[in-house]
Amino acid sequence: MNSARKKLKEILGRESLTICPLVYDSLSAHSAGSAGFEIGLIAGSVESMMVLGAPDIALVTLTELAQIAAQACGASAIPLLVDADHGYGNALNGACTVKELENAGVAGLTIEDYVLPRPFGVSKATLTFIEEWMGKLLSALDARSDPGLAIIARTNVTASSMRPNALRGYPSRDS
Repeated sequence: MNSARKKLKEILGRESLTICPLVYDSLSAHSAGSAGFEIGLIAGSVESMMVLGAPDIALVTLTELAQIAAQACGASAIPLLVDADHGYGNALNGACTVKELENAGVAGLTIEDYVLPRPFGVSKATLTFIEEWMGKLLSALDARSDPGLAIIARTNVTASSMRPNALRGYPSRDS
């Protein structure tokens, strides 16, 4: 496990809050570390503005994100967490996303449970079926070569709309 991944796991294991600034390139990642922050976040919405000068409508490619992440990781002494949106597709794409971002040197990544791109005319996020999302997450966990790489599941389900015990019985990987 590399030192950035080890540090991220330590930070995630704390019972206290950690301020996590958004970083979007090598200069901002280096500056975040120099300013005393312990961790940085590469967010999809910020990358969309940096790469395309447009709102985040899932047009930044995995290749573009991985290149930016590699440059930022190379310039930063702090661990970087990357918003990998929906893993860029299905379970196979999720595995590729993990491999690309792991090779870029990120300490961790998040994968969300919504459908991208949004269908035409749909303004609200549409969630993937839980079986598909769980398959994508398990594929992502299996794809990493370093068990120290943090893979974080994010959901757009609100607590009030979640069925009690909705995830009970689904398989998991030690992470």
